[in-house]
Amino acid sequence: MFSRAQVRRILQRVPGKQRLGVYRFLPFFFVLGGTMEWIMIKVRVGQETFYDVYRRKASERQYQRRLEDASETELQQSIK
Repeated sequence: MFSRAQVRRILQRVPGKQRLGVYRFLPFFFVLGGTMEWIMIKVRVGQETFYDVYRRKASERQYQRRLEDASETELQQSIK
């Protein structure tokens, strides 16, 4: 593992300290975020991507809500 001094030395080597300050790391994290997004869209694990799973789960939640709403409506109608 890296020691504190080694991490500090590595961070000091990143250019733009006087002009940009702490924001000099922003391009790195921007690229990292874009890369993660690309991986979630394009890379398949088995047969699905991250967004395939997300859409399926959202659809399942919406279906469950509709079933619950329908059952509540039936219950209220039967009480009247």
